[in-house]
Amino acid sequence: MTAVPHDTAAIRAALLAWYDAHARTLPWRSPPGAPDRTDPYRVWLSEVMLQQTTVPHAAPYFERFTARWPTVGDLAGAEDSDLMAAWAGLGYYARARNLLACARAVANDHGGVFPDTEAALLALPGVGAYTAAAVAAIAFDRPANVVDGNVERVVARLFAVETPVPAARPELKRLAATLVADDRPGDWAQALMDLGSTTCRPKSPLCLTCPVSGFCAARATGEPERYPVKTPKAARPHRQGVAWVLRDDRGRIALVRRPDKGLLGGMVGLPTGDWSSDGLDQSPPFAADWTEAGAIDHVFTHFSLTLWVRMATGQGDFLWTPPSDALAALPTVFRKALERALGTSPVLAKS
Repeated sequence: MTAVPHDTAAIRAALLAWYDAHARTLPWRSPPGAPDRTDPYRVWLSEVMLQQTTVPHAAPYFERFTARWPTVGDLAGAEDSDLMAAWAGLGYYARARNLLACARAVANDHGGVFPDTEAALLALPGVGAYTAAAVAAIAFDRPANVVDGNVERVVARLFAVETPVPAARPELKRLAATLVADDRPGDWAQALMDLGSTTCRPKSPLCLTCPVSGFCAARATGEPERYPVKTPKAARPHRQGVAWVLRDDRGRIALVRRPDKGLLGGMVGLPTGDWSSDGLDQSPPFAADWTEAGAIDHVFTHFSLTLWVRMATGQGDFLWTPPSDALAALPTVFRKALERALGTSPVLAKS
């Protein structure tokens, strides 16, 4: 049975006071209580980047993007290939395509100005319920219910929700909505995010310094780490494949443009075949004196991959690219494969 904290006003007052004193300084954020709201372009861009990645990983990308494309109009005018290259390493590349589609919709259909309501934001290409709520609350101070993974964890503990996630998510969103008010909704959303990120951590939560620990039903059970209750994960399948590293007589690397749809869609990559449980039985892109260069391992969200690297020299109809430029443009899995072929240290990052 879900426990209900007894004083919503006291919870809000305690957490907002804590946020005023301890808010993280982030490149896309205005300080607590600032008279001017954060530029909605910066809020939107940061929220898209932060999906499925961490603040330390996303922050340098955000700084580079906003230096190169300081407004949504600038981003709308970007070449697809430039945007995809700049996104390399952030993973989930469909987000990059949606980023361009949304920027162009704002520029072309809204005069370069983001709409200021949750419903209108939700109508933009690639903008889901969470992002629409986050931009509405943080940029426009609308009382929107902003629920990400950190907020889910805070709410699950605050109310001691026994339903396992992901089945609990509708309940967690409903409970989070009970804490939203017209007063400082943008700061409230960010206070919940900060609490989950810095204090109400997945492991070893800092309950002794938590501003709302006195209201926390999970802490009252003596087992706060048990929340949110999790459904056991299914085993991640493992796949194999081959990456073909072809160099011409000038040392350039043969790259290809991947199809727009599917994994790493629209990105440049090394020539490769299917990635499956028996993905080693593949023919090279054309006949050459191929040699083995070892293998790299990479983990995607839904499967792990061993990618065997084979090298040769030759010619063909490819995107011939100097090695340094190829390393800068390739998504992580292919960059690791190319570095293996070139004999440099493997990249350990995951997308």
